[in-house]
Amino acid sequence: MERKKSSDSNSKLNIAIIHPDLGIGGAERLIVDAAVELASLGHNVHIFTAHHDKNRCFEETRAGIFPATVYGDFLPRHIFYRLHAICAYLRCIFVALCVLFMWPSFDVILADQVSVVIPLLKLNRSTKVVFYCHFPDLLLAQHTTFLRRIYRKPIDFIEELTTGMADMVLVNSRFTASTFAKTFKHLHARGIRPDVLYPAVNVNQFDEPRSYKLNFLSINRFERKKNIDLAVSAFAMLQTLEENVHFADAELTIAGGYDKRLRENVEYLNELKSLAEKKGVADRINFVTSCSTAERNILLSQCLCVLYTPTDEHFGIVPLEAMAAHKPVIACNSGGPVETIKNGETGFLCDPTPKDFASAMAKLILDPERAKRMGEQARQHVSESFSTPIFGRRLNQFLLDIAGIKWD
Repeated sequence: MERKKSSDSNSKLNIAIIHPDLGIGGAERLIVDAAVELASLGHNVHIFTAHHDKNRCFEETRAGIFPATVYGDFLPRHIFYRLHAICAYLRCIFVALCVLFMWPSFDVILADQVSVVIPLLKLNRSTKVVFYCHFPDLLLAQHTTFLRRIYRKPIDFIEELTTGMADMVLVNSRFTASTFAKTFKHLHARGIRPDVLYPAVNVNQFDEPRSYKLNFLSINRFERKKNIDLAVSAFAMLQTLEENVHFADAELTIAGGYDKRLRENVEYLNELKSLAEKKGVADRINFVTSCSTAERNILLSQCLCVLYTPTDEHFGIVPLEAMAAHKPVIACNSGGPVETIKNGETGFLCDPTPKDFASAMAKLILDPERAKRMGEQARQHVSESFSTPIFGRRLNQFLLDIAGIKWD
């Protein structure tokens, strides 16, 4: 049995992708990769979003490979730094309505992150809707007070209800799939089982000349849930280890997505700088905000290894980028990294404590050749299992299936 080739007009789809904010981050990277790969397979792809700043986005969104249209950017992202979820829903609903009434019918619409748009998109009966669930939003939201629980109750109900209306649900890891089943119990009882589609990286972009300086690198958005303070504390602990660690030559670079419009980004960056001062390592830590893809690739080429600090991360694209750049990864022993990192071969999976992270860091400082060997194994691992062509073919198969294009 062989699938029709994408060059066949019968398998060429008109595909819309709806994403809340086409900025810089793991979710955005996935959507851009999806659009690029689907376009390369011969499909017509169009991204619709509520925000796209051409000064803060992935380069591919400016390259003309696919169009990106913005609707609803005039709507607020928050109201006095509150009601973020309601505002996100309203912005995405506006995007969905514009797609529904201002554009010809699409064969498939890939809705990303926000499920509330699904029943609107389903009004066009000829269109199939695929929902990509990065993680149940109700688990990411804070339910810390009685008022917040009251506020979130209808939102959480709507999330599960609308997610179940999709023609197909995709998730980014087996960890997310298991969390989906535990969280959306009614959907699980109805037999709704999401398919796993791992995100990927373009390994060919990481071919910079490599060095293995005593420089550790952390790449993440400046958000508290990314637990970047673990990297700062672990780096500081290196100077207390009994091993003969050359701490005087070591550095830590913390780079990541930073948006001055977001109060948490501003606050957390200041908190990390204060922590570095308190630990006495401020002169050895460099902070880089919102670096370009080219700048990120240079940072990756020059580091000894990458520190990935979130716990229970539903997937995590950074470990793949690091391994594609021939660098081992030190990450927490939970969530998506457990599925992407081979412990002891392409990196180390550690308890989320400064002591465990520092111990793994010391192993690579004391044996840079080991870091080099692990980096080469990491590159091969990503090339074989997590490259963008592999991701594109898997996504293409899902979309052809849901669109009703049968096997020959």
